[in-house]
Amino acid sequence: MQIVERLAELPYFAALAPAQLTALAQHCQPRAFPAEGSIFLEGEPAAGLWLIETGRVKIHKVNPQGEEHILHLLGPGNTFNEIAALDGGPNPADATALTPVQLWLLPSAALHRLLQTDALLSYRIIGILAGRVRMLVGQIEDLALYSVTIRLARFLLKQLDDPALSGPGVTRAAIAAHLATKPETVSRALRTLEQAEAIQFDRHRIIIVRQDILRTIAAL
Repeated sequence: MQIVERLAELPYFAALAPAQLTALAQHCQPRAFPAEGSIFLEGEPAAGLWLIETGRVKIHKVNPQGEEHILHLLGPGNTFNEIAALDGGPNPADATALTPVQLWLLPSAALHRLLQTDALLSYRIIGILAGRVRMLVGQIEDLALYSVTIRLARFLLKQLDDPALSGPGVTRAAIAAHLATKPETVSRALRTLEQAEAIQFDRHRIIIVRQDILRTIAAL
């Protein structure tokens, strides 16, 4: 029942009938990885659609110089590798556990069979993937047009809606890799936000104390 409930919570499968969810759940395979464990590598054949039960995952790419850029920081309830699961191509990036994780893998073949028999599901997935493309366009815009302080303010505001962006495993180094900058630059930007009284620190935690100030800095 656990995986059936998880599937029902996903926007992709929320409209499926209970019998369809149960049938789909029978194909889901549990997987576990330790912190820093590699889930899959860029260029490998895609196994399917992944769902996070517990823990946090980073989707990232590494350039020839060894520099990392984190595309996504994900937590419980999030899915990843949808594109490769749907188009049959290789994994477009690396996936690595930030903390110990419990995952579910829905094989591509099972997903394809369901899509062939459910036009409404196909339409929902197209809509969700279109939203992902818009989000990526926004990320590119942020990297090209805004300073690190503005990008960091926007990143912190997203924590209000997406707890996967904070908590265990999401270090300053991880934030820097997500914002395409250096950890020391993130530290300077955090001090700027603290001086503006938008945030404060509780040990290693970043606490938003004035959303209005943070939104002004984020130019939202």
